[in-house]
Amino acid sequence: MQSLHPILLEGSLHETIWGGQRLGLYGWKRLPSPDIAVGESWETEINTVAQNEPYQGKTLGRLVEELGIALLGKQTIAIFGHRFPLLAKFIDANDKLSVQVHPDDHYAATFEGGKLGKTEFWFILAAEPGATVVHGFKVPTSSTQVRKAIEDVTLENLLQEEYVAAGDVIFVPAGTVHAIGSGILLYELQEYSDITYRMYDYGRLTANGIPRELHINKSLEVSNYNVSPRIKVQPVPLADKNGYEDRCLVACQYFVTREITLQQKDAVSGYMNGSTEGSCIILTALSGEVQVRYGSVLRYSLSLARGQTMVLPAALGDYRIEGEGVLMFSYVPRSGDEAWQAWEEKNGVAVPVEE
Repeated sequence: MQSLHPILLEGSLHETIWGGQRLGLYGWKRLPSPDIAVGESWETEINTVAQNEPYQGKTLGRLVEELGIALLGKQTIAIFGHRFPLLAKFIDANDKLSVQVHPDDHYAATFEGGKLGKTEFWFILAAEPGATVVHGFKVPTSSTQVRKAIEDVTLENLLQEEYVAAGDVIFVPAGTVHAIGSGILLYELQEYSDITYRMYDYGRLTANGIPRELHINKSLEVSNYNVSPRIKVQPVPLADKNGYEDRCLVACQYFVTREITLQQKDAVSGYMNGSTEGSCIILTALSGEVQVRYGSVLRYSLSLARGQTMVLPAALGDYRIEGEGVLMFSYVPRSGDEAWQAWEEKNGVAVPVEE
């Protein structure tokens, strides 16, 4: 097998009508112009380009084709097939987004040409006072009630809004009616799917004076009409040693995301040792700068700085992350994953285990 290396990616910026400039102002990204409203940076889009040798200039999608299971891992392929599994994003909501809902895998496979559904989560990086998200309904409702409220432009009266602040973790399973409110900057991880059904847009008009397109029938077909059992989920501490802390922020069959905090202790930088197994790992630095060491006797290293994202191939083997900073650490879990089990026990959901 050819020698494997981490893949440092350059996120792709996306202009939106609801975006802003905070990704640049807060130092997450270098924006092309102060006049462009950037709403999203897609960190693991398959068209993002590798920045380091020997992959420099190749897209993530091409590397998936070339490296196959060595990049993706057996567990990833078992859940998602031979495609990159997860899309990580930074999102800057300078204005509130439309109310949306995503289908599950079965619906998407049946009615959207074999595509994936979308379960996702949000980690709130910053929020203005009074900022809220929409997550489900205030009380159990029905598709008939929701359709009428959409027609009457009064759907917000049925929706459950939740105040958010930096550090909150919001889990959004497929079928959850949701929206990101204005004044929020967040990190999102989702199944790699482009299917979004826009249910409602508060009666807003485009620059041309016409309503934005809605997908009412499909959104009503896939929505969960019950009250969300949980909105803010509870992270679970996993480790606190060697100058690093490890918390599981969220876990489900599609992904586990842990928050790794490396800090200096007794004049020595924090470090974390690990080894890749059945899944690639997505690392995004939220603060500081770390070195990712890998290869035989960890002789190679690659830097990861604030706002950057790196993918560790599943067959990379042993690695060591050292320095000071906070990282998002995401992967596709196997059944019985310990972090997943601990998170589900804390948040009141049963976990399937290996037989």
